[in-house]
Amino acid sequence: MAPMASEDPATARTSPAAPGSTGEVGGFLGQPRGLANLFSVELWERFSFYGMQGIVLLYMYFEVTQGGLGIDRTVAAGIVGAYGGSVYLFSILGGWVADRLLGAERTMFASAVLIMLGHVALAVVPGVVGLGIGLVLVAIGSGGLKATITNLVGALYTADDPRRDAGFSIFYMGINIGGLLGPLLTGLVQESWGFHLGFGLAAVGMAIGLVQYSLARRHLPHPTRRVPDPLPREQYGRYGAIAGGAVVVVAVAALTGLLNPGNLSDVVVVATAVAAVVLFAILLTSAKVTGDEHSRVVSFIPMFIGSVAFWALFQQQFTVITIYSETRLDRDLSLPLVGDWTMPIPWVQSFNPFFIIVLAPIVAALWTRLGRRQPTTPVKFSLGVMLMGAAFLVFLPMAGTTAVPVLWIALIMLVATCGELLLSPVGLSLSTKLAPTAYPVLMVSLFYLSVALGTALSGSLASFYDEDNEVTYFGTLGAVTIGVGLVLLVLAPRITRAMRGIR
Repeated sequence: MAPMASEDPATARTSPAAPGSTGEVGGFLGQPRGLANLFSVELWERFSFYGMQGIVLLYMYFEVTQGGLGIDRTVAAGIVGAYGGSVYLFSILGGWVADRLLGAERTMFASAVLIMLGHVALAVVPGVVGLGIGLVLVAIGSGGLKATITNLVGALYTADDPRRDAGFSIFYMGINIGGLLGPLLTGLVQESWGFHLGFGLAAVGMAIGLVQYSLARRHLPHPTRRVPDPLPREQYGRYGAIAGGAVVVVAVAALTGLLNPGNLSDVVVVATAVAAVVLFAILLTSAKVTGDEHSRVVSFIPMFIGSVAFWALFQQQFTVITIYSETRLDRDLSLPLVGDWTMPIPWVQSFNPFFIIVLAPIVAALWTRLGRRQPTTPVKFSLGVMLMGAAFLVFLPMAGTTAVPVLWIALIMLVATCGELLLSPVGLSLSTKLAPTAYPVLMVSLFYLSVALGTALSGSLASFYDEDNEVTYFGTLGAVTIGVGLVLLVLAPRITRAMRGIR
């Protein structure tokens, strides 16, 4: 049976586990049974998330006569970057709620409900009001779900279980099955019946995920319902006042024009950078963090920076690459048995999850086969960052081409996906392994904070993109990112030593 709630969380994560909880043999593809439930709910959540994200930029900058809102294209791209960054920024809030109020499992369930309501708002509330309500709800809910579901996956394994990285890679494949199907289906629905029905399909997907999770949630390890560091009731008022004050500050900034759609992504960049510094300071100064745990947190700093560089480029598939796909890509195809056909713009966003689905099992099998002989995490990180930079350099031969072949953008996303497989699932796994016992979810939030900062930067960087400066834009960003990866590779041995036994 699962460890009792009264046990120390570290013991619950590292001691041999009973069947049905952490570390049992068999179950789902040779992994613990609980992985199947988490795999499924994340699949549907990603279906709704990427399905919505595949059409939301187009919804913002398409003309009103096309069913859109007519927002300036550069401003719309900045909003998408800010929204994407805030999703990961809100993972801090989700992590705090999980660690101090509800526990990881209950926080994840509540977050999924918010996500569904956000998609419903986008589907049924017209205009900018529906856009604002929907994006805020989805951002808050997705942030809470991201931080907690990763912790739940980590809770299925002991800390030294060699299946751990493979399990995260399988979980990551579930993410990308949803990411593949979402843009394909919402893109078709949007083209045939309009944006709001596309958003409605995303809401239906999240509802399916909620129902199936509700039926199987009782089988997750009991410690996932435990609150690791409960907030004393006498402090509820203080934190409630802080939350209320934050809402007032944002409202006043918006009403006075200090916060506006044009600078939203830059504001999120600054807020995320400040949040990262604060969170690192909390972990590094806490008396609850041991000496070894302190060293592990320090070791995460250079990998945090490398992760930011990676995601600043990778997340441009939702900003610059979406615009590139509409204006530069030859989407008119002639297919056997179909004839002449124009590929929907959102379908470009399905290349990445398709490659993940094909390659993730291979990578998972490779890490399992290599076992202790596989490269260390810092080496994987550095190679992933360099591949992402190389993907941007692949844009250069097509600069000035009138109509870029669809297969060329597929090649770019293939290179980027190879980098992602070396960095993202491994980063998720690492954040659970390096986490101090007192802050198991906040450490995961730090990894997502690197994604937040990179994603917000993708929106800010989009303002510099123009068809006439593609060589400068893609060449500079690609070269700088490769340089970051090389520095990380040189530092890899020192980082590994600082991880104190964690690979």
